[in-house]
Amino acid sequence: MNDIDSIVQAIAVALIPILFAISLHEAAHGFVARYFGDPTAANEGRLTANPLKHIDPFGTVLLPLMLALATLPPLGYAKPVPVDYGRLRNPKKQMAFVAAAGPAANFAMGFGWMVLWVVLVQGLSFDMHDFFVQMARMGVLVNCSMCVFNLIPLPPLDGGRIVTGLLPMAIARQYAKIERYSLIVFIGLIAMVYYGMLSGYMNGGISIMQYIYGILVKPLLILLS
Repeated sequence: MNDIDSIVQAIAVALIPILFAISLHEAAHGFVARYFGDPTAANEGRLTANPLKHIDPFGTVLLPLMLALATLPPLGYAKPVPVDYGRLRNPKKQMAFVAAAGPAANFAMGFGWMVLWVVLVQGLSFDMHDFFVQMARMGVLVNCSMCVFNLIPLPPLDGGRIVTGLLPMAIARQYAKIERYSLIVFIGLIAMVYYGMLSGYMNGGISIMQYIYGILVKPLLILLS
């Protein structure tokens, strides 16, 4: 297989997991916001798994694919789901739940891809190089990477908003001001990933998630053995 074929296959394997990881991450924010009283995302048609509603051409497609091809965690972002925190019934407390919904969705999707991988490899004896096996493996990696990255406690990432929701009000207001510099923060974090400055954190977090998945799929492994 030549280099062009390898690149095309890598893109094909990664594209579906990336699109759904990012799209459902954003939709999860909107669903939880609606549950707590803010229908903004629902009114704008963002409570959907349809990637076309969430895609940012660079952040959703080009950036994660470039990182994946560079053998770095395939991180990315979508068009943010609109949330009017003022319409939540308890804005400060519930903003943390809205923020946590995104990483929680990635955790659940990663587990779903892990189950698919186990069924294909252990249940149906698919070859490790099979297209769908590689896609399931990429689905686990993409969702673990997104979950761990988004839990970094810096606004505008979900981890930063969770921290803001937990801090005392006076400190929370000051901490939330970091979000004004969202673009600078994100570019800085991507640079840190590229130069390996977050490798320990990312690899450790991904390993913990995969360890948890391994425990959760043990009954399925026993059933298929």
